[in-house]
Amino acid sequence: MFFPKTAVLGVGLLGASVALALKDRGLTEEVAGYGRNEERLGKAREAGIIDTFSTDASEACSGASLVVLATPPGLFLSLAKPISSVIDRDALVIDVGSVKGKLVGDMQKIIAGFVGCHPIAGGERSGFEAANASLFDSALTIITPTEETDRGALDKAEALWAALGARVQQMDPIRHDKIYAIVSHMPHLAAYAMVSAAYEMDRDSLEFAGRGFRDTTRIAMSSPELWADIFMLNRDNLLESLDSYIENLKRLGSMLLEGDVDALVNKITEGRKLREGIEDR
Repeated sequence: MFFPKTAVLGVGLLGASVALALKDRGLTEEVAGYGRNEERLGKAREAGIIDTFSTDASEACSGASLVVLATPPGLFLSLAKPISSVIDRDALVIDVGSVKGKLVGDMQKIIAGFVGCHPIAGGERSGFEAANASLFDSALTIITPTEETDRGALDKAEALWAALGARVQQMDPIRHDKIYAIVSHMPHLAAYAMVSAAYEMDRDSLEFAGRGFRDTTRIAMSSPELWADIFMLNRDNLLESLDSYIENLKRLGSMLLEGDVDALVNKITEGRKLREGIEDR
């Protein structure tokens, strides 16, 4: 499997890491980058992450046999239309976003070779400066085909992620968004809220934050623009997840109010056991 030209739309942490991983494994000859900030794109080229760049998506994608959508997901559809006519006929188009749902079907109506992908990798750091070629080694990558997904494109997408070192698993795109609202989107929203709450209660409190608070709110350092986009695209699932989270907080609050130590210990023990069952990735 070899892609003569790869176009990476959005040269941030994930997009840049895909570019480096492709180059490191000899899977592409040229990587063209696209973004809105020409200065940042120039620095990414100087760093050896991309070979060429353009602030015009169609120009960056012209003749590409692989396109990686790594912008906020809310931009996918507006990018798909102009690039659909300039990429190779059999080009594979993938994304690295954490929202799938209806978006996958909408993208496939514009680009037949689109396959929804979600590598569970990265962290709170953003920008190409944090990218590395081994980011996807042993990382779980969710691929979200529909009944309309081109089988050849799906096979190529699975082979590509496996070649980048990832563990690949398929999932229905609707179920994907329900799950990741719970285990990803809600925790990010909660982290932003927790930092704000601490500051509002005592403006000096953050100066005394220990490891527990820092670990719990680490993801609040993630990109505000990206996460606002994700929250809105998966709004219904996120609101349902928040309702469950708030209900659990209320139960804990009632135990504190009533001084019910036994109930509190049981609830904490339950949470601890559930957390111990999560495999670290």
